[in-house]
Amino acid sequence: MPKKPYYQTPEIVSKIFSADEINRGIEKLKRRIAEVENLNPNKISHDDATVQTAKNNIRDTVREIFGHPSQEATDFANPSLYYFDGRRVAFGQNPQHQNKFARGISQMLISFNGLITKLEEKRLDLAENPTVQANFVFDGMRLHPRIAGVCSDLYHDGHYRQAVLDASIALVNFVKERSGKHELDGVGLMTTVFSKNNPILAFNNLSDQSDKDEQEGMMHLFMGAVLFLRNPRAHSLRIDSSEDALEFIGLLSLLANRVEKAKK
Repeated sequence: MPKKPYYQTPEIVSKIFSADEINRGIEKLKRRIAEVENLNPNKISHDDATVQTAKNNIRDTVREIFGHPSQEATDFANPSLYYFDGRRVAFGQNPQHQNKFARGISQMLISFNGLITKLEEKRLDLAENPTVQANFVFDGMRLHPRIAGVCSDLYHDGHYRQAVLDASIALVNFVKERSGKHELDGVGLMTTVFSKNNPILAFNNLSDQSDKDEQEGMMHLFMGAVLFLRNPRAHSLRIDSSEDALEFIGLLSLLANRVEKAKK
């Protein structure tokens, strides 16, 4: 039986990015660029401790953004801020060391700007696909935690109907919790909790007709969340597009935020 090699080269895996991961990656690379730019070879020696710290940060950041088994992580596994042209500089020739240090900094800045360009190209590729573009917008939305917690994974996996259904159920449950009316459901829950005459949860002081109109209008929006969004998806296998689901979930998140701020 043939012996296994002592060491096997790890398989290179290219990461599939979400829009949010691209944006965060670009921001992190920009922070590393600023860190390298602050390494002034006229003031800092090539073997200063801050140089090693910068190198470690470069390695860890690239690995974090692109993934450990990526080509990028391999290329930056042992980053250098010292330009080596094959000729060794005798110990003590500080001007030459510092010159190579300065050239190494310039090369690293070029390399890091190249990584940013790569991520920006991936972002453009995402924007050309309508479904991925909707994911891009979804990632940029600040959804209420009760809504995001139940629908984000479903939405990213393309289960748009289920994402809307679960988000609407989460909204109904949130209304029950805030109002204490666990025995009610659906339209009856919403008309009881948000009635303009004697609401359990109020969106304003109900001090004049304008306030009462707002309260009643919000009540109808919550009723619509049940009648238009939750019930049809709970009782039929209707199809939602990524764009429609995006708008429906945004509305449900808005309503959840209003429940959060409502006064008993």
